[in-house]
Amino acid sequence: MATQAKLDYECSKEEWQARLDLAACYRIFDLLGWSESIYNHVSLAVPGEEGAFLINPFGLLYEEVTASNLVKIDVEGNNIGGSPYMVNKAGFTQHAHFHKHLGERANAICHVHTTETMAVCSHKDGLLPTNFYACNFQNQIGYHDFEGVTVRAEEGDRLIENLGDKSILMLRNHGPVVMDKGIQGMFVKMWALQRACEIQVATLSMGEPHLVPQEVVDVHQRDLSVMQGQGGAGVFDFEAWKRKATRIDDSWQQ
Repeated sequence: MATQAKLDYECSKEEWQARLDLAACYRIFDLLGWSESIYNHVSLAVPGEEGAFLINPFGLLYEEVTASNLVKIDVEGNNIGGSPYMVNKAGFTQHAHFHKHLGERANAICHVHTTETMAVCSHKDGLLPTNFYACNFQNQIGYHDFEGVTVRAEEGDRLIENLGDKSILMLRNHGPVVMDKGIQGMFVKMWALQRACEIQVATLSMGEPHLVPQEVVDVHQRDLSVMQGQGGAGVFDFEAWKRKATRIDDSWQQ
């Protein structure tokens, strides 16, 4: 059982658990090859503290992230946890806007630059129903045209508008933003999206794809919603990968 590391303030048990989960998530992303040097972000709302969330320290690799070195900031960009680390503005601007305006539906958010998801974001048709995983997401993804590095707050309103009622926003020519009310659901959604994009890139490399008809997609999504109840919206997946991350290096718990 992990014990709470020393912070500059006394945090609640709920915040410490959120820190553990988020630190583990960074290590899992790294194990899966989803990190991008010191860039990109996974953020998690602090339970019971409106407008506060945790994010990675700018300058650290994902393999260096721990529960205690995560930075606690508010949606206005203020460091409210006393961390000596700074936060990458490109990450804060985007994540803060989602946390501020979407409430619980965006408690957990990730943005990645994996080769395959960026490739699909750069394809004129986006994610196509070429495979099992891609069928999970048909008509459930928003698209946002590329406007450059996301450091301008005024772009946030357009991000929200283009997301609509969806939980995935494909930033064209850039990369996806995936969100969920819980970190487990966000993780498994990101995992399935990554697989969908990997398979689409491989399929298109062979020529003309066979696309799944919409009526079959509808049946697939209906039955998938039943199956997802068995896994607790990614709980089993996330805990399994946490165990793997711990076997390799348990320092994320510090």
